[in-house]
Amino acid sequence: MHIRFNWLAGIITCFICYKGEAQEGITQRKSRPAHNPVIFADVPDMSIVRVGGTYYMSSTTMHMSPGVPIMRSQDLINWTLVNYAYDTLANVDELNLQNGKSTYGRGSWASCIRYYNGLFYVSTFAQTTGKTYIYTTKDPEKGHWKATSFKPAYHDHSLFFDDDGRIYMIYGGGKLKLIELNSDLSGIKPGTTEQVIIDNASAPSGNNIGLPAEGSQLFKINGSYYLFNITWPKGGMRTVVVHRASKISGPYEGRVALQDLGVAQGGLIDTPEGNWYAYLFRDFGAVGRIPYLVPVKWEDGWPVLGKNGKVPDTLDLPAGSGLIPGIVASDEFDRKKGERVLPLVWQWNHNPDNKLWSVTKRKGYLRLTTGRIDTSFLLARNTLTQRTIGPVSTASVALDVSNMKEGDFAGLSLLQKNYGQVGVKIINGSKNIVMINAGGGIPIEAQSVPLTGEKVYLKATCDFTNRKDTAHFYYSYGGKSWTAIGSPLKMTYTLPHFMGYRFGLFNYATKKVGGSADFDFFHIEDQIGSTAE
Repeated sequence: MHIRFNWLAGIITCFICYKGEAQEGITQRKSRPAHNPVIFADVPDMSIVRVGGTYYMSSTTMHMSPGVPIMRSQDLINWTLVNYAYDTLANVDELNLQNGKSTYGRGSWASCIRYYNGLFYVSTFAQTTGKTYIYTTKDPEKGHWKATSFKPAYHDHSLFFDDDGRIYMIYGGGKLKLIELNSDLSGIKPGTTEQVIIDNASAPSGNNIGLPAEGSQLFKINGSYYLFNITWPKGGMRTVVVHRASKISGPYEGRVALQDLGVAQGGLIDTPEGNWYAYLFRDFGAVGRIPYLVPVKWEDGWPVLGKNGKVPDTLDLPAGSGLIPGIVASDEFDRKKGERVLPLVWQWNHNPDNKLWSVTKRKGYLRLTTGRIDTSFLLARNTLTQRTIGPVSTASVALDVSNMKEGDFAGLSLLQKNYGQVGVKIINGSKNIVMINAGGGIPIEAQSVPLTGEKVYLKATCDFTNRKDTAHFYYSYGGKSWTAIGSPLKMTYTLPHFMGYRFGLFNYATKKVGGSADFDFFHIEDQIGSTAE
């Protein structure tokens, strides 16, 4: 996870100057070889562990709830959401979107997943609360994650269980530090102090550094310790730096391990067959930070990343079958006995107010009910979200507005700081289909069309091909013939939100509370029309 300071200019420059582009039309079909990116969606700060033939991955979703998504794969290519480490991180105004506060771009960051003595561990930290969190379970898919927390928040740490049973964290930026934890993970072990193990971990990538080395992930392989970090030289690109030592406390020697396409930050994983890969991610504009796999060979005790130092387009792994329904999925909101109330593909924007939403009050519908007056979409509660996916994705909903009240606004959004919305507003007793464009940083009502009925269909299409980052909005009275509304949204990945754009279902009140909006379905399609059932 990046610390946001004077390297803002660098991030803008590097978005433009990365050589190469993601190939148009990468949809990971079964009939084609596996491709990079492995997941064309916002799944940053990955951490992966293999147990037998199964891989588990944790990543960052910051202010979203539930948080710290857990994904499973049998082949490192096809991933499915199976759990979250927590339902809500904490009950504070910033996470609850109360009293004008929010925690966009903060929440929990850069998790680390590990397996030790029959237990799975996921650790993370939160600027919002100033704490470090460790979650444990025997079953990462169906089990309850037990939470332990302590202060302070150890930035971008790597949780590590050594062979002698001692437990450590390596953390920091630029100057990397080591601490030893209690055996019960409740905090720093008494009698121990933090130790600087690398004074300047950025040094292998030069002296002109914009982002000091961070994103630590530590591994022990054949008796040696390998520490992965990201640096970002000014005017350059995100770079992988690896340090090696024979003792966890050092001394460490380092080298640049990869500098290509800005693919960086992550660690190492092996297959049951003995093949090695580095899992990393790439900033790719408005869709977010997208995962890549890079083959690794070992030479003289060092991991050598890439093919001739380059990130390959194709991988010698089983082909991907797409991101639907493992990462995103359609939803008819028609629950059968024993099914989850909300499938794991859904996350709320901040903590939800669970009294104000339901999939049972009206069978086959998601009902969002207003409970307070809001004047800002970004501060309104209970926006239900899913990731957008690349290179092109489309979401559509059917919306019943018969129970909305004066001043209510409900519909489909593309959520980021510079957001877009298409929905129905009740103004002076009249229903209007409205498109809001905040692509320039200020929300502007781009178009309003009268609605005479009680039901309307809404659609948003995102094009991330070669960082086009453009979205269009539509409405329909019958769900078959679509009419464009408003103006194209120029999507921008902004640091205050620090997240790729998300499709969002929303309803908030500006005048009266108690109105409700009923969503009949949410459908998502990728570039060539693959839909989830």
